[in-house]
Amino acid sequence: MKTTLKDLAKMIDHSLLHPTMTDEILREGCEVAKKYDVASVCIKPYAVKMAKELLKDSDVKVGTVIGFPHGNSSKEIKVLEAKKACDDGAVEVDMVINIGKALGNDWDYVYDEINEINRTVVAHGSILKVIFENDFLKDEHISKLCEICNKCKVAFVKTSTGYGFVKQENGMFSTKGATEPHLKLMRKVTDKSIEVKAAGGVRTLKDLMKVRSLGVTRVGATATITILEEAKSILDSGKSL
Repeated sequence: MKTTLKDLAKMIDHSLLHPTMTDEILREGCEVAKKYDVASVCIKPYAVKMAKELLKDSDVKVGTVIGFPHGNSSKEIKVLEAKKACDDGAVEVDMVINIGKALGNDWDYVYDEINEINRTVVAHGSILKVIFENDFLKDEHISKLCEICNKCKVAFVKTSTGYGFVKQENGMFSTKGATEPHLKLMRKVTDKSIEVKAAGGVRTLKDLMKVRSLGVTRVGATATITILEEAKSILDSGKSL
C-alpha cells in the first residue's frame, strides 16, 4: 500500500513548546497544524483552551505536557496538572517521568506516578504518553520503563522532551533525542498495543520515514512544514515515498 500525505501528516504532533513562543506564535502554529491536518498540536499547558477553540472545526487533536521538561514536580502536582489539562480540553497528555527516581532505581515510585497519572487522564477520556528522556538513561532503565508502561497500559511511550541536554567532554551541551537503537529497544520491549513516539531530531522527511520503518507511529516535530512540503513535492511529481 502506498504511503499518502495524510498518512505522514497524521504521524505528526506539531510541537509548540519552546519557552520563547508568544501567544501570536502559538496561534500561528495552530493554523499550521490545521492547514496540514496533522495528528495534534502539543502546546504549552496554559494555551490548551486557546488551542481547543482554534482547532474546534478540525480533526487536529489538542495535546499538552505535564512535568515538562525535567519531570521534577511531585506526583501530586503532576496529577493536578493532568486533571487541569484535560478539563481545559487536552485529549492527549505527554508526561515526563521523575528521571532521578528512574536513575536511582526507585521503580515503585516511578510505577505509582505513571499509573496514577494514567488513571487520571483515562478517566477524563484522554490518553497518556510517557516521556522517558532517553539521553539521560541507560538501556536497562529504558527497558524497565517500557515494562512499567506495559503494566500501566498507557497509550504511548516517548523518547524525549527535546530539551534533555547532556554536558559533553568539551563542556558543551547537546541532546540526541530519538535514536535508532533506543527506538528499536522501545518497540521490542513495549507491548504491541502501546505506540511509540519519537521526539527530538526528526527534522526531515528522511528522518520521518526512517523512524516510521522502526515502528514509530507518532513524532514530535517543529519542522512540520518542511517535512510535509517535501513529501507533497515528491508525491506531486508522481513518485512514491
